[in-house]
Amino acid sequence: MTNEILIIARSAPYGSSLAREGIDYILTSAAYDQDISILFLGDGVFQILKDQNPADIKLKSHLAALEILPLYDIEKLYAVKEDLLERGLDINQLGVKVTVIERSQVDSLIDSQDKVLSF
Repeated sequence: MTNEILIIARSAPYGSSLAREGIDYILTSAAYDQDISILFLGDGVFQILKDQNPADIKLKSHLAALEILPLYDIEKLYAVKEDLLERGLDINQLGVKVTVIERSQVDSLIDSQDKVLSF
């Protein structure tokens, strides 16, 4: 049985393991044929910035893991417009294709899912 699962990515890509754990969960769930959507919310929008270079802190690029999501049929990626604007970011600075939604649409997106997890 396929579940619609929304992953809310709230954490910045580096500084804790939450963002990486979220990606690991996403890839594992996709292997079990789950319908995955990802919402980048708050500081989670930093996960999708292009030109990440975490080599100085001896970590792998978080964006590299996100770029392979289409290979797992994960193509429903969302970012909150207000969160991007509050952080001085625009769509041209993002390294993956996302649908930009307004904060007022978040509750509706959450309500449309069978399961919601936050990392």
